[in-house]
Amino acid sequence: MEKIILDVDTGIDDALAIAYAVHSPALEVCGITTTFGNITVEEATRNTLQMLELLDASAIPVYQGASKPIVRDLTGKARLFHGENGLGNVVLPEPSITAQPQCATQFLISAIKEHPHELTLVTVGSMTNLAQVIMAAPEIVSLVKRVVVMGGAVTVPGNRTPVAEANICADPEAAAYVFQSGIPVTLVGLDVTMQTLLTREHLQEWRTKDTRLSHVFADMCEVYMNAYATVGNLRGCGLHDPLAVGVVIDPTFVKAVPMHVAVDTSGGASDARTIGDRREHPAQPPNVDVCLKVDHERFVSHFLKHVLGN
Repeated sequence: MEKIILDVDTGIDDALAIAYAVHSPALEVCGITTTFGNITVEEATRNTLQMLELLDASAIPVYQGASKPIVRDLTGKARLFHGENGLGNVVLPEPSITAQPQCATQFLISAIKEHPHELTLVTVGSMTNLAQVIMAAPEIVSLVKRVVVMGGAVTVPGNRTPVAEANICADPEAAAYVFQSGIPVTLVGLDVTMQTLLTREHLQEWRTKDTRLSHVFADMCEVYMNAYATVGNLRGCGLHDPLAVGVVIDPTFVKAVPMHVAVDTSGGASDARTIGDRREHPAQPPNVDVCLKVDHERFVSHFLKHVLGN
């Protein structure tokens, strides 16, 4: 069983990723840390606690993390895609559980040191928490088993700008710092996640199951799909964050290629672009395993089998 820590900015696909991880028999979720991105860190923490209660997984501890980027000003929420509350405007009861008093950075450092070479970090929001961890305790770079990052668009267009992906845009300097730190990274970007579609037919199947969880997820994802339709994707919505979890469960869902990846932090038109050196003889050694192919049918089938639990 793989020990993981999820680092989330809990919007709709984060919620799906949390459920997928919690219900997977292959994973032990040792904790969840929160950050800003889709919504504020306070909203992400609330949504995470609400999801854990909905999943009957309240024993998983939650630690609130970074509220803003390392260098830049905080940008607006992703209201078009995730709704005003981050969960497609689906109203859940206020959580009866609370976040832990320890901050995300302190928790991550202590957990990694207590479980050297055992913990996989799955980051599906900004990489600010992880960057702060490496700055505070650079020795953890050699103690983490792996970091799986949902972020970037190395060979395909971006979704926040024509060339940049939203999680990298949230804090480009943090992403750049993590990539150059030497920590082992697998990048699960738009190169593969846009091929993993949840469809309206899937939502109808969830509604047919007629459970509270299936209705909540169907209602959330309908909002998500409607947003996708406004930008021209009429087939469904991408399972971005769940695929990052899936790569930990079964690395054969994807094919990854080692390459040197940098983040453009210039502030120009290509700001936050993930630039991968795909040449046979790159100028710098590879620092990231970039996922370029995905067995989307097998992954989506596995996701659908586990996301709602038994």
